[in-house]
Amino acid sequence: MRPESGSPVLGARSGATEATAAPGAIGAPATARRRSRLAHPVLLMAAIVLASLNMRAALASVAPLVGEIAAQYGLSSTAGSLVTSVPVLFLGAGALVAPWLGRRFGVEPVLLAALVLLGAGILVRVLPSLYALYGGGVLVGTAIALLNVLMPGLIKRDFPDRAAPMTSLYTGAMIAGATVVAAASVPLEDAFGGSWEASLAFWSLLAALAAVAWLPQVLLAKGRTGPKGRTGQGRTEPNGRAGQGRRPYGGDGGRPVAADAPARSVWRSALAWQVTLFMGLQSLWTYVLIAWMPTIFTDHGMSRSTAGVLFAFNTLTQVAGAFAVPLLAGRMRSQRPLVVLVTTLVAAGYAGLLAAPVQGAWLWSALLGVGQGGGVGLALTLIVLRARDAVTASRLSGMAQTVGYLLAAAGPLVAGAVHQATGSWTVPIVLVLGVCATALVVGLLAAGDRKV
Repeated sequence: MRPESGSPVLGARSGATEATAAPGAIGAPATARRRSRLAHPVLLMAAIVLASLNMRAALASVAPLVGEIAAQYGLSSTAGSLVTSVPVLFLGAGALVAPWLGRRFGVEPVLLAALVLLGAGILVRVLPSLYALYGGGVLVGTAIALLNVLMPGLIKRDFPDRAAPMTSLYTGAMIAGATVVAAASVPLEDAFGGSWEASLAFWSLLAALAAVAWLPQVLLAKGRTGPKGRTGQGRTEPNGRAGQGRRPYGGDGGRPVAADAPARSVWRSALAWQVTLFMGLQSLWTYVLIAWMPTIFTDHGMSRSTAGVLFAFNTLTQVAGAFAVPLLAGRMRSQRPLVVLVTTLVAAGYAGLLAAPVQGAWLWSALLGVGQGGGVGLALTLIVLRARDAVTASRLSGMAQTVGYLLAAAGPLVAGAVHQATGSWTVPIVLVLGVCATALVVGLLAAGDRKV
């Protein structure tokens, strides 16, 4: 079925497919039909959603079980925080190489490789060794970094006129995956006879399923772009006309960028740094909760099962913010009201944990959840909205997630160390409230109607 003109995804994918089948080539009609089936937008959407489900799952699965992991290996609070901090640290380190890998090998093959690496990292992490525990975390963090960085560029490239709704879809799927995993971790542990290793290893199946879903996209990309999959040959504009010799990420709003267009350095842009700092600070407040929220509740007398349910509820409420905020952001010239909204919600939730952690646990979890989901959705949407084109979106995504996650990695580690030194969660929570205030300031700067 031929796509309608004006559909950026259908036009780009199917038009590119037709362009690769030269008239008169042996087997060209059959090849074109096969590639047309691979290019079906439902397959692309399914691949994006399945990859997104994995972008938090391997991290969320650890938090409800960190107590058992620390007990088995005899870890202190600081050392135990490394179980969650190491993957976050490599979210930043892996983001350094993600844009280069995408340009060198093509986005689709790198996303597939990232999912395979993620599944391997999950399995390595449960081997009976402390080195494997942390080494698997390195693999998990690196794999998720590749997914994190390349997804905004893919969205900007294939959905140039629907960037905000697609960001809403994949951030919502990302948090939905984390919700299911957080809720299921302890029940799975019980189902596997008290084995936290089996509970964690189970989620490698989700990565494997997503990898299978990306295979058609890799085959399509290979047929479209040639053996090395690095050029933009055969990509089309939204009107369905095939473009020749384009960059792999098209131009602003789907317009092609000339191959000799000068590259803009995002690292020299003040706006890029504002987007980056907002990305990092909202990640920091989130990863502190991923690492320590269940522990905060149990340290105040709550049962471990109830704390796990509350953690899952917190993750579930993030879906609302992750879906709604990017949609609203895409309709606004300035996203400053949304910056105020998400930072206020998160600050109110942390203040509640400080004042009455158990008594108002459900309310604080809900406020934090909507704020967290809205924060990550807004941060990812700002990357797309502030970028002039898909090339810039990829580079800005790499910068924001490299620096942002390196900054965020300090959160769980510092919170655990301060808790161990003071014997209380008061000082760590006060420090995070300071993070919220700083995020408000840089977020207001980043949310203005400008382009990097």
